[in-house]
Amino acid sequence: MNGHRLKNPQPPKAVIFDIGRVIVRIAPDRAVELLAAGATRGRNAQQLWAAVQADPRWDDWQEGRMEPREWHRHLMRQLELSLGFDEFCAAWNRTLLPEPILSESLFVALAARCKLALLSNTDPLHTPVLEANYSFLRHFPARIYSWRVGASKPAAAIYEAALGALGVAAAEALFIDDAPEFAEGARQVGMDAIRFENPAQLLQELARRGLPVGD
Repeated sequence: MNGHRLKNPQPPKAVIFDIGRVIVRIAPDRAVELLAAGATRGRNAQQLWAAVQADPRWDDWQEGRMEPREWHRHLMRQLELSLGFDEFCAAWNRTLLPEPILSESLFVALAARCKLALLSNTDPLHTPVLEANYSFLRHFPARIYSWRVGASKPAAAIYEAALGALGVAAAEALFIDDAPEFAEGARQVGMDAIRFENPAQLLQELARRGLPVGD
């Protein structure tokens, strides 16, 4: 389900967005295709990406306990790859596609009515690329990244960091994420949440909450 049934809803004072697969299109296969090209033994891109996500230090990377060069060295050993650091960074950041999913006009409309924040499980290689290349970020004065907080969704600490940055109570905030477990994590700390499916569905859900911001 995308949210609870709303009885006489009050519009939220804050809206918190996930980034990947909600605002920014991501394609991990683009990154691991280049990693696979540097592999010393035959594994396809899908196998390599599964190995990266299953790596025992994945959470350390996402939660800021590893520096980029350490993560690079670690993956080169674990996956038996032979890419230099610069090559690795270029491959890693190919995950982020330039054309966004949501129109920037949505954020302009929302920013006129409530506070906005971004909340993402991400790493210190992707963040500078996001900050440098996506104009929509200017509408989000509060940006909560897992590697800076030291916690990742669905841990309560990362949602609480977003609420603290916005200065709102959980009951006053709406969270939007494509992953059902991350939307549920927000509900567990007292927030309303929408599981994102597509832009039209999101606009309908926002309107139900007193935020008619588009057609």
